[in-house]
Amino acid sequence: MSQTPPILPVVLCGGAGTRLWPLSRKSFPKQFVPLIGDRSLLRLALERVSALGPCIFTVAAEEHRFMVLEALAAAQVSGPMLLEPVPRNTAAAMALAALCARDQVAADSLLLFCPSDHHIPDAEAFARTVREGSAAALSGAIVTFGVSPSFPSTAYGYIRQGAARLDGSRQVARFIEKPQADAAAALLLTGDVLWNAGIFLARIDTLVTALERHAPDILAAVGGALASGGREVVAAPHLAAGIEFIRPEHAAFAACRAQSIDYAVMERHDDVAVIPFSGQWSDVGSWNAVADLVVPDAESNRLEGQAMVHKARNTFIHAPYRPVVALGTSDLLIVDTPDAVLVAHRDSAEQVREVVARLEDQQCAQAVSHRKVSRPWGWYDSVDQGERFQVKRIGVKPGASLSLQKHHHRAEHWIVVRGTAEVTRGSDTFLLSENQSTYIPVGEVHRLRNPGMIELEMIEVQSGSYLGEDDIVRLEDTYGRVVR
Repeated sequence: MSQTPPILPVVLCGGAGTRLWPLSRKSFPKQFVPLIGDRSLLRLALERVSALGPCIFTVAAEEHRFMVLEALAAAQVSGPMLLEPVPRNTAAAMALAALCARDQVAADSLLLFCPSDHHIPDAEAFARTVREGSAAALSGAIVTFGVSPSFPSTAYGYIRQGAARLDGSRQVARFIEKPQADAAAALLLTGDVLWNAGIFLARIDTLVTALERHAPDILAAVGGALASGGREVVAAPHLAAGIEFIRPEHAAFAACRAQSIDYAVMERHDDVAVIPFSGQWSDVGSWNAVADLVVPDAESNRLEGQAMVHKARNTFIHAPYRPVVALGTSDLLIVDTPDAVLVAHRDSAEQVREVVARLEDQQCAQAVSHRKVSRPWGWYDSVDQGERFQVKRIGVKPGASLSLQKHHHRAEHWIVVRGTAEVTRGSDTFLLSENQSTYIPVGEVHRLRNPGMIELEMIEVQSGSYLGEDDIVRLEDTYGRVVR
């Protein structure tokens, strides 16, 4: 029996996940949110594909790089991180990964492209299904994986299966856009369709050739951006050698046409095969999909956190922060966060992104970012603000430090409530313990570091004429954020 060839997984970490607002936002998309227990969808995806290959490529937005780094550390996996300066959809992301991989491994090596925001509980069944597609991929086909449909969904695209192939797969006869309800029901009755999961397996040279044929402008733009870009090795908490950041040049990549791989290549290519996957799968693409992951009660209510219902049915409540009570409701989705609440009929779940777009047009901050903001050194939570003042809770990871910086318009008061802080203020450096405080005047150069073994938590009170995050002049920074 021939040995299964090695597979290089590529996890695509882009996407804003606005259909899961207010929990998922552009600054903290759904793939980073701990939706399944205490694990994010990205971490679960990394763990799932690690059985297929020891090195994992990730393609992510530049601004999310440290959240991806944390997921890599949590999953105990490694591999280069390809950082998109601007989003350009899956065709550009896959072209970027293929060109980078071609420089590191043989051109006939197999690449597996997986979205980072899918939930597939049975990792072993997934790995077996991927390996079943290896023969077709090695023969030169692009292999996609379709999910056996369990109901006539209008939220997914479909794949119509064609003739059986000698390699054990089926030829793709047609890709079908997301249908209306009656069309979806009719599709299931044919018995030969699968949900399109957006997962692909192909040889590097097969994919590059397909891009050259169907989307040469995308391939050329990505190749040019990669050639003129840069590389950097950064420290990783679980790897002595660190992780390589690969950065395409911004202007060249931004000039690339934005299009999905489905439109750019798959619907036009003549050798696309499909392998069915019969295990549980969800793209976690709406609040209905999230609700379906929760065990229902006798009245089909699905409750998380401090949720409570009375005389309600088919109501989903996500309430991790405070008691949320639904009385006499039916068919509702209720999602509570510290700074925004969503109440929607279950039939309207797909329209959440339209509401987010309206909030963005109104320049509502909650449309884009959370009150609690992740940073490479930890986090901050804006708990109160008013005219000329703002109060934040700040958490700094053990061994981490903020940039050496100053502010032109605000002063800061720091109070340590947990752990130990090493403070640099001007030419002085000193330690603060719990219940101790210090003051940073306007314009003073300063830095905060956690020298301890536990998280540092402190309260910061800002006061001044302007309190925006852009009033930061970074002089030195561990995380490469100094603008020169």
